[in-house]
Amino acid sequence: MYTRLAQTKLTDLLRQFPAVVLIGPRQVGKTTLAFAEKDLRITATYLDLELPSAQRQLDDPEAYFLAHQNQLVILDEVQRMPELFAVLRGVIDQRRRNGEACGQFLLLGSASGVLLQQTSESLAGRVAQLELTPFQAREVLSANAAAADMNSLWVRGGFPLSWLAPSDADSLTWREVFITTYLEKDIPALGPRIPATTLRRLWTMLAHSQGELLDQSKLASALAISGQTVGRYIDLLCALMLVRRLPAWSGNAGKRLVRAPKVYVRDSGVVHALLGLQHLDAVLGHPVAGSSWEGFVIEQLIAAAPQAQASFYRTSHGAEVDLVLEFKNGETWVIEIKRSSAPSVSKGFYIAANDVKASRKLLVAAVDSTFAMRDGVEVMNPLVAAELVGRHV
Repeated sequence: MYTRLAQTKLTDLLRQFPAVVLIGPRQVGKTTLAFAEKDLRITATYLDLELPSAQRQLDDPEAYFLAHQNQLVILDEVQRMPELFAVLRGVIDQRRRNGEACGQFLLLGSASGVLLQQTSESLAGRVAQLELTPFQAREVLSANAAAADMNSLWVRGGFPLSWLAPSDADSLTWREVFITTYLEKDIPALGPRIPATTLRRLWTMLAHSQGELLDQSKLASALAISGQTVGRYIDLLCALMLVRRLPAWSGNAGKRLVRAPKVYVRDSGVVHALLGLQHLDAVLGHPVAGSSWEGFVIEQLIAAAPQAQASFYRTSHGAEVDLVLEFKNGETWVIEIKRSSAPSVSKGFYIAANDVKASRKLLVAAVDSTFAMRDGVEVMNPLVAAELVGRHV
């Protein structure tokens, strides 16, 4: 068992809010985290709303919730019963009046769009949100971890059963089944009638173009569907927390900025499974290696600073930086990402850093130790960078 960084945060939020929504893709460990919280509360009760038996217990949800006053009620895959949100609002308010202010409900879900819309509309001011990502390097690797361990996490990705598989072959098999299950079972269960073959082709195309600017018309042409349909499909993959649209920096630099977002398949292991890459040598020999590493590092850093505003910077004249993190204290960090063990940065990086008025410049690469370059650029590996970002938050 690995200690999840979200565990302490979840406990703290339940002490502050009547309800907490824990979101994350399937098989990321939400239920395990919820049971760890349940073990701290002897009277807590758990319902998996994918089970008909659990759904029947909520035929009269108001009566069920009121019958479990002074208990933490955990509802797994709550997006299956969106009608519950209207009831939850009244029950939370009633339990508040009875002196039960916080820690009433823990809601788990794997479709962020549905959940966040419902909670913002029905439970405004009553609910906190927490995202659980696949395993991060900070959770499964020690400070003195070997480069091979980082490479293994990059190749397999962070889904627990993929990371913990006995071999690379077993890990790839798990991820292939995971992808098929999403396409053939999970997505149709949410309602959208999308051909599984079309969505898989789109998902695979996004893996091939990892980290590139999103060109919906190009994808639409290749798939023989409309650009609007491509946008809707990508919206769905983003809502399921499987794909990330990284926006372009939108500040005023007085220059012609690229405005299209970049798009990433969020878990590097899923990228490699979609492309049929089983082990490190196969990944390193594929053209996607550099952009896959870039996406892997970006996910590590965004997870370490969930409250920071993340974007990338690129101008029409070639000034570019892979990641810009704008913190609530007003600081802006620029981060360049390289797979090389002897990394360097271009003139365009320094121009970009100056344009966004960066207070700190990082170069994250496959290096063993941290060192400094000219003009205040700090070189470090992803684990050290994530720890640095996390401490700053």
